[in-house]
Amino acid sequence: MGRSEKKLLHGTLDTLVLKTLSHGERHGYAIARWIEQETDEAILVEEGSLYPALYRLEKKDLLQSRWGVSELDRRAKFYALTDRGRQALDESTAEWLRFSDAVRSILAPGS
Repeated sequence: MGRSEKKLLHGTLDTLVLKTLSHGERHGYAIARWIEQETDEAILVEEGSLYPALYRLEKKDLLQSRWGVSELDRRAKFYALTDRGRQALDESTAEWLRFSDAVRSILAPGS
């Protein structure tokens, strides 16, 4: 699959970031790497997409952040879900599951 085919559908990145942070606090680079590893690199997260998403989610009070030190001993901003973020993740997950089931019903053999 080419890099252009790995682009995210609109709104997907926000949900993936929220899901990543449901496992605990992480800094931006760790968020991107987790998504890439969990999808066997089917989804590549570029900084130019990730950091605006983090800013947007924090502005909506779905994330909170704090400055800390990364595992490489570098200053990094760490993100965590807020209660609103957990609720938004639940709602978004349900919406995505309904959507993917609908698409699968059309694309499945015999349809």
